[in-house]
Amino acid sequence: MKYLPIDQRLFVRNRDEFRKRMKPNSVAIFLSNDEMPRSADGHHDWRQNSDIFYLSGIDQEKSVLVLTTNCPRKDMQEILFLRETNDHIRVWEGHKYTQSEAIETSGIDRIYWLDQMGSTLGDLINMAENVYLNLNEHARYDSEVPYKDLRFARETKERYPLHRFHRSAPILTDLRSVKHRYEVELLQEACDITAHAFDRVMKFIQPGVSEYEIEAEIVHEFLRRRATGPAYHSIIASGKNACILHYNVNNQVCNAGDLILMDFGAEYANYCADLTRTIPVSGRFTKRQKEVYEAVLHVQKEATKLLVPGTLVVEYHKEVGKIMESQLKKIGLLTADDIANQDPSRPAYKKYFPHGTSHHLGLDVHDVGNKYKPIQAGMVFTVEPGIYIEAEGLGIRIENDVVVTDKHPLDLMAHIPREVEEIEEIMNSQKVDTGALA
Repeated sequence: MKYLPIDQRLFVRNRDEFRKRMKPNSVAIFLSNDEMPRSADGHHDWRQNSDIFYLSGIDQEKSVLVLTTNCPRKDMQEILFLRETNDHIRVWEGHKYTQSEAIETSGIDRIYWLDQMGSTLGDLINMAENVYLNLNEHARYDSEVPYKDLRFARETKERYPLHRFHRSAPILTDLRSVKHRYEVELLQEACDITAHAFDRVMKFIQPGVSEYEIEAEIVHEFLRRRATGPAYHSIIASGKNACILHYNVNNQVCNAGDLILMDFGAEYANYCADLTRTIPVSGRFTKRQKEVYEAVLHVQKEATKLLVPGTLVVEYHKEVGKIMESQLKKIGLLTADDIANQDPSRPAYKKYFPHGTSHHLGLDVHDVGNKYKPIQAGMVFTVEPGIYIEAEGLGIRIENDVVVTDKHPLDLMAHIPREVEEIEEIMNSQKVDTGALA
């Protein structure tokens, strides 16, 4: 792995918490993600399933985790099944976990090879009354591909029709949405790497550079600082491209006088950062650009203050909408009549701010979480208001990652410049030769 070792106590604690919520006489099974084919004999880059990583720290394909409660075999409470290496795998693919390395990483003592899984897992299921299966229940998930967890669930239910089956996802959603301090430290590292990348591009951007050149500078900085790479496809949107919310072709030239909206984040140890900054290509904001930028920044700062325990996410978004409404009126985009005559189901501010303000962040960029439950200390959210004015070819978004605490929100990106004066000062300082950085 590129990232440094993670304290196994995090994964031991996560498994203990999951097991506490299982019914008696149960077995729970978690699988690694598929290795997805691309074309010919190629595959897309593989990334571990967030749930099995959360529970084990194991970051290798074809891995299976099994947890039990009240199992007659006391030595079978936790088992990892891993791919056993051989000379062919060693030569063509490289190193795989040894059993001792898997124990050190996960804190699980019982490590078996995959060819032992069939009979062992069958015995454990037959000794249990309940089986927990894990599916992707993310609210935004939408795919026609029958992924590994889904195929396994269908096969298992057909093979063991008289068992009682349960969903692991609701338990994991509750657990994963509240971060342990070790997780916050990993998120902070991802944010710090992202900060270095932003500092790099602020000193690199000037009229005439292409969006893809900026993306290359970002990825360079990620990789040299132990990130796996981008946590998601970077958005490098100059000029009117910034009004396209998920613009990511990144193939245009940045022109003098335009703004450039950059939405990117590093992935470190599978934990994701999510930053957005909007800066002037020429190094100085125009009067109008600054006016709109300051409106967005005001909304972001006020929204951050609202992230406190006990608040409902749905209500939080409504309150942020009121703040945005006031700012849009202030900068001449909404009138009193617009507000008075608006459709409550589609507020007037949505014309210029069509997306939500915040989402959960963690092992996934859009991390799991229940928006109908009150916010708790330990949850991590993005805060990312934006104003998009197609008629002016102007799009501005500012985004930081924030931890909810019992006292006041902890901004993991507070050290990343976002004030107009800071950005202009850095962009107009001496440019560096980014290729010469050590």
